[in-house]
Amino acid sequence: MAEILTVELDGFSMDYFSSGRGEKVFVILPGLSIQSVMGVSESVEEAYKLFADEYRVYVFDRRKELPPEYSIRDMARDTAAAMKALGLKDVYLFGASQGGMIAMVIAIDHPELVKKLALGSTSSHIKAGQLRVIEEWIRLARAKDRQELYRSFGREIYPPEVYKQYEDYFTETAKTVTDEELERFVILASSIKDFNVTDELKKINCPVLTVGVFEDPVLDSDATMEIAENLDYRKDFRLYLYTGYGHAAFDTAPDYKDRVLAFFDDKG
Repeated sequence: MAEILTVELDGFSMDYFSSGRGEKVFVILPGLSIQSVMGVSESVEEAYKLFADEYRVYVFDRRKELPPEYSIRDMARDTAAAMKALGLKDVYLFGASQGGMIAMVIAIDHPELVKKLALGSTSSHIKAGQLRVIEEWIRLARAKDRQELYRSFGREIYPPEVYKQYEDYFTETAKTVTDEELERFVILASSIKDFNVTDELKKINCPVLTVGVFEDPVLDSDATMEIAENLDYRKDFRLYLYTGYGHAAFDTAPDYKDRVLAFFDDKG
């Protein structure tokens, strides 16, 4: 398992892990999760081994000490601070789902940090119709219904055949969720409700790839298309939409990492 490290900053700390031996820096910002992605660092490292020769890969968690209200912009500010504290710059940045929201804000507010930006199953503007799933997850977490929260999470982000394959895993893992993790999940999930940077997208000055799915039950494909509609005037913008892989296509589509790597390596 990759070693979990902690960067200490003014007033908070943030866990991360790194792997790979390349000279270029690849930063991954994971999506919203019930339990920290740090607990599955070995699986993430394996999933992104394709990048290991060319890139040093960093995966950041959210900060440890969460205030009662914590916006996406707050998350971006803190993650950018952690990146700067580690001396990272000119990074190839990939954000999935909520991580994509954070990544967009970093690219907007801290353009000096980002060389290229890849976005997966994310949104620049959360509308009322996109909140159904998020609000149900928040309700289940507040009710401390660990089992149904994990089941709902799995059903919504994965295709039915993938959920069925891992249903027992979700059931067993749910038993390990603590009250503190549920409270943390509510704070992080609630941050999505008022997110809107659509009018700021044109401030992003690096090449952008956005990848979505046509049948996304969490955010729907319109979220990806709204990003595209605001950036497709640029020659360095790329768009791709999957069919059949669910919200978490970044985990389930077999060529997803190849597609991101090709974008990062593209000299055009």
